[in-house]
Amino acid sequence: MPAKWKRSERLTRFRNAEGQMVTVPRARARFKHYYLHQTPKQELIDYLNKGQKPKLKVKALKELERRGVKIVWTSQ
Repeated sequence: MPAKWKRSERLTRFRNAEGQMVTVPRARARFKHYYLHQTPKQELIDYLNKGQKPKLKVKALKELERRGVKIVWTSQ
């Protein structure tokens, strides 16, 4: 299974084929998954600059390296 960026969320309200908002029972709810490879590059860079959790910072850094993004660290 691919690496997760955030926790998955259960969607109990979504639009049906006609575009109307529908509420479904919790047992039939759909899930929205947040995988690391789907995360926009800018969101990963922002997390490197402002994030709190070291484990997620490492995940973001490795994903950017995998995508071929050069990161230049500067001191303030």
